[in-house]
Amino acid sequence: MDYQRLTIRGISYSQTQSGAYALLLEHEETNVKLPVVIGNFEAQAISLGLEKDIHPPRPLTHDLFAKFVRSANYSLASVIIYQILDGVFFSNLNFKNNETGDELILDARTSDAVAMAVRFDAPIFTTPQVLSEAGILLELEEPTPAQEDIDAVMEGDLAMVPLEGLQKLLDEAVKDEDFDAALELQKEIKRRNRKIE
Repeated sequence: MDYQRLTIRGISYSQTQSGAYALLLEHEETNVKLPVVIGNFEAQAISLGLEKDIHPPRPLTHDLFAKFVRSANYSLASVIIYQILDGVFFSNLNFKNNETGDELILDARTSDAVAMAVRFDAPIFTTPQVLSEAGILLELEEPTPAQEDIDAVMEGDLAMVPLEGLQKLLDEAVKDEDFDAALELQKEIKRRNRKIE
């Protein structure tokens, strides 16, 4: 099948569904976006997978499963988002045995599949049909954080925001004289920088 490769464009707090996030995947050639609604824990799992230098004190479920997969001498070859039905995406994890070359395909929620893909640096694909059914064409500019974004982050979990995003939010909070938010953001940035050292 003619699969279309997707890249992770970002994760944003959902303005319409409380406690939900939107994972934005983008087709590399056409810039068509595939928005996937995910929960708080799933957003955190993907964000922590993207931030390679942050390691929680205890392994998260996806980290534990990734370690098991590697211990069994498998690797994640790809993730395929193969169907959308009643607004729900269906995905497969395609594993490959490093010794025998045998393939193993497991059904997974799309959020879990993406969380695994970022841990293995595996490519994410979809079908042209899914892209035409659920894809939207948006011309995104580099986002500048608004006060609503800062408030949403302060109510949520800062661990889900990439370091670069934290710095932008900090600059915006200082500019808006929101010093409570700026203090919290600065603490998180310092905490992460200590981990990098």
